[in-house]
Amino acid sequence: MNIILLGPPGAGKGTQAAMLMNRYNIPQISTGEILRAAVQNQSLMGLKAKEYMDAGDLVPDEVVVGIVRERLQADDCDGGFILDGFPRTLPQADALKQSLEELNMPLDAVVSLQVETDVLVERLTGRRTCRSCGKVYHLQYDPPAQNNTCSCGGKLEQRDDDCEETIRNRMQVYHQQTAPLEDYYRDANLLSVIDGMAEISDVHEQIILTLQNC
Repeated sequence: MNIILLGPPGAGKGTQAAMLMNRYNIPQISTGEILRAAVQNQSLMGLKAKEYMDAGDLVPDEVVVGIVRERLQADDCDGGFILDGFPRTLPQADALKQSLEELNMPLDAVVSLQVETDVLVERLTGRRTCRSCGKVYHLQYDPPAQNNTCSCGGKLEQRDDDCEETIRNRMQVYHQQTAPLEDYYRDANLLSVIDGMAEISDVHEQIILTLQNC
């Protein structure tokens, strides 16, 4: 099962990807994580990415897609994969399509989680991360047992990009980039739009039904 999960920050992609991993025994591939891993492992594409990162520049699409391609060739992707939040632009989608064709790994489905901006703001502004262990809490949905303190004893803090103004700016950029992506995958008969504001279990069941109909 080869899947792309689309959706803005806070839409629940990570949560749903983890549930799909357990169900289908396939890896979740997050570009941020594999980019850091490629740099650390000093792979060919990782070294190229490091040059741009060290210079303070954005990593070009061709390098990001190259790193994704490297990751897709790992043994654990033999049974499928879940691309979490990638691609983000039409050029990335075109480059990914070419790579998947060359690797003979056709997409089965593209699932887009739809969540209203005001709900995303509520979700993300309430998020708190432990400075020591990295565990994530939510002040409303998953509060810490002790105020502003992680179970490990570390202090909780709000990420700089989880303030409302920054979130709304990120949402605007996301929707500008993603609307063409949805049309791109809709034209390829791959896109399914899911209500990401439902209960987590209900969202998951909607995704499973979508995948069963692929």
